[in-house]
Formats: sequence, C-alpha cells, structure tokens
Amino acid sequence: MRWKKLVVMFVEATTQLSGVPLSMATVHDLLYAILKAGNGKDAILKAGNGKDSICTCRYEYRWADGVQIKKPIEVSAPKYVEYLMEWIEVQLDDESIFPQKLGTPFPANFKDVVKTIFKRLFRVYAHIYHSHFQKIVSLKEEAHLNTCFKHFILFTYEFGLIDKKEIAPLQELIESIVL
Repeated sequence: MRWKKLVVMFVEATTQLSGVPLSMATVHDLLYAILKAGNGKDAILKAGNGKDSICTCRYEYRWADGVQIKKPIEVSAPKYVEYLMEWIEVQLDDESIFPQKLGTPFPANFKDVVKTIFKRLFRVYAHIYHSHFQKIVSLKEEAHLNTCFKHFILFTYEFGLIDKKEIAPLQELIESIVL
C-alpha cells in the first residue's frame, strides 16, 4: 500500500520533532499487526464473504470524501480504514496539495487538509484502543501502539492539528501516556 508514505512522513517528522529515532520497521510492523493481525478469524480488521464484518460496538462509522461519496454513508470500521487510507493516498499524491517541486508554494488550505487527515487518523487510533486493545495486549504490542500514539499526539499538539473536542474520548488515556 502506498499509505506507507504517510507513515514515513510521520516517522521522519516525529524523529525530527522529538530527536528520538523511531524505527520504521517497528511502525510498519505495528500498523500491519493492528490492521491485519492473525490473517483470518483473529484479524483485527477483516472482511468476510464479500461483506465487511461490522463491529458490534455502539459506534457508527460514516464516510464521505466529498468527491466520490458526497453524502456520508454508514460503513464498517475496516471499510472506514480502507476508505481513509485510499483518501489519504489521493491527498498525498495531489501535487496541488503536497507540491513535489522545490519552491512550489503550498495551497492556502494546506493546514486544513492536514488537520482533516490527522483527525481521521485519530479516529482509527480511538477505534483500536476502544475495540481492539485486548487483542493488541495479547500480541504483546501495546508498548509499540502506545509509543506510536504518543508520538502522533505530541505531533498534533505541536502543530495544532486536532481540536481538543475531537480528542476528548481518549483524553484520559492521552494524559496517562503523554505525561
């Protein structure tokens, strides 16, 4: 998947911001474990029989990208993640948003786009912590998840990328990890 480009950018930015190198292999392994662990009935995010498995939790996942899906549709958590990663890839590949040529200015709405990306990525973390943390613990990956989440949160704090109301559902966890 080309969404790894976002992970690389995040790791590089986190390393530059914190001065602490974060292993790309660790992030890749963690994300892979989070998204596809078990490769079957034990998978955290999986699809089955042509339909995504619907999380039995009390939360709804709605997706709209404003282009192909203009009106929000209800989707499963795995489908939300799939749509999100595809959407992020489109944003990252759009040179009018993320210019590739040196000296090309960033658009006026650049920070808004980045904020939307991070807000939506936060929702994935929230889902993982809420619905799949016990599986992460059973994989003995909670330290890696917490470290990646801590870097993610510190990065968003540093650049004001997520409004406080958006992170409220995980505020207690954030305080315990960050402090």
